[in-house]
Amino acid sequence: MSTLTLYTNPQSRGRIAHWMLEEVGQPYETVWLDFGPAMRTSQYLALNPMGKVPALQHGEVVVTEAPALCAYLADAFPDSNLAPPPGSPARAAYYRWLFFTAGPLEMATTARAMGWAVPEGKSGMVGFGSYERTLNAVESALQRGPYVCGEQFTAADVYLGSALIWGMMFGSIDKRPLFEAYAARLGERPAAIRVNQINNERIKST
Repeated sequence: MSTLTLYTNPQSRGRIAHWMLEEVGQPYETVWLDFGPAMRTSQYLALNPMGKVPALQHGEVVVTEAPALCAYLADAFPDSNLAPPPGSPARAAYYRWLFFTAGPLEMATTARAMGWAVPEGKSGMVGFGSYERTLNAVESALQRGPYVCGEQFTAADVYLGSALIWGMMFGSIDKRPLFEAYAARLGERPAAIRVNQINNERIKST
């Protein structure tokens, strides 16, 4: 079996990848990297030329970007049941909300955090349209079931849930009741509890 190695930092999007690995339940190794020079060595830049985390090495395969990493692990380990069947309506929702989170939601919350305002009449030129419309779209998706694909917890929940949890924590996402209930439900998962313990202990030890 090829070794899974996660390159991460406890105060980064690497927690998303780390959570996904815990959900998959396969053995993995963790390489903790500090921000700065450690992420700009020639060895690490060969894995991720962006010089950031997370990055996952699986044998000869290298995957970067948290949503891609979540989707890759769900496909690489189908027995984990973290992706709906191909061609199903749930699979369509799975793709939709993975990409929506990586696109409109990421941009809307970044713009809010940075204080960037879309000029009047220019909302059609940005992928998220407006902050309110973006959050309303996510809220509508979560009204259909306990998870974004309905009854099945998937890798899309790892990614979307992480975005909502962190966004509400730092004020870039409004604390809507549906979001808070969803975040609380995800936070009770054993894998989420484990990964938070691991990362929080790492922060304390450094």
